[in-house]
This record gives sequence, C-alpha cells and structure tokens, in this order.
Amino acid sequence: MATKEEISMVGFALVAYAGDAHTAAIHALDAAEAGDFDKANALLDEAQKDINEAHNQQTQLLSKEAGGAQMDVTFIMVHGQDTLMTTMLLIDQARYMIRMLKRIKKLEEKQ
Repeated sequence: MATKEEISMVGFALVAYAGDAHTAAIHALDAAEAGDFDKANALLDEAQKDINEAHNQQTQLLSKEAGGAQMDVTFIMVHGQDTLMTTMLLIDQARYMIRMLKRIKKLEEKQ
C-alpha cells in the first residue's frame, strides 16, 4: 500500500514538473509568435523533458496499483493528474501552432 503521504508527494512532483512544462510551452508560443523558432523549439524540448519526468512519477504509482497496492486518492494527486493531462495537451497544441506560425511567416515573406 502506498501511503497518503507518498501519493501526495507524487502529486506535488506532478504539479511541479507539469507546471514547469506548462511555462516552457507558453514561452515557446511567445517565441514563435516573435519569429524565434529556434528558441521556440528549444523551449518545447524543455517542456517535453519536464512532462516526461512528470509522466515517470505517475507511472511509478500506476505500476504499484497494477501490482495490487491499495491507493488512496488525495486532492493534490488529483490536481497533479489534471495539471499533467492539460499540459500534455498544451504541448501538443503548441507544436501544432508553432508549425502554423512557421507556415504563416513563410507565406508573408513571399508577398
């Protein structure tokens, strides 16, 4: 059984890593909007590394539960899961929007 404290600590880790990834993804969009696509891609890489760390934290608990360990839900874990999920979506959408911004810039340069 994982204790509430252990589960909450994973929740805090999810919030921290996913929060850092969220910030990096937003900064990547800002950089792309300013036309700095190299910086945008570097920030997306940073966001992906952070989200991978969050996912690794989550997977440790999922593995314990799959092995039969009893898990108590904590509010911080729910918040961590929510932050992880929404940030994963943000990163996917940021990649798409940055590709679109590159296309727009190329089209504008042709005019």
